[in-house]
Amino acid sequence: MSTIHVDVVSAESSIFSGEAKFVALPGEAGELGIMPKHTPLITRIKPGAVRIEKADGTEEFVFVAGGILEVQPNVVTVLADTAIRGHDLDEAKATEAKKRAEEAMQNKDALIDYAAAQAELASAVAQLAAIRKLRKK
Repeated sequence: MSTIHVDVVSAESSIFSGEAKFVALPGEAGELGIMPKHTPLITRIKPGAVRIEKADGTEEFVFVAGGILEVQPNVVTVLADTAIRGHDLDEAKATEAKKRAEEAMQNKDALIDYAAAQAELASAVAQLAAIRKLRKK
């Protein structure tokens, strides 16, 4: 079976680099599934889980807080704003971040950056969803 090379990188480090049979991730317009020899594509990605089915059949999960996806026939590159390996996700921190963002958005008297609070809330919710997906495996 053919494979595709996958690189997931953030500003801090390379999170994953290896061969895969399939990659699924949250594209701007919906969930994307990438297989070897996929049509070239560049798109933004939303916060959520990147699921990589590695060449050996095992799966790797990476949470991304948005970024850019580039697909070439033999290479997938995920340039993430922030990326965290699935096993490194912290449910307590994500729950606390969600709570803080919700409180900030509800406090009408505070001088807050509403867009930043919305982005923080979306990221926290996506992290919690990724944690739930990872637990199912």
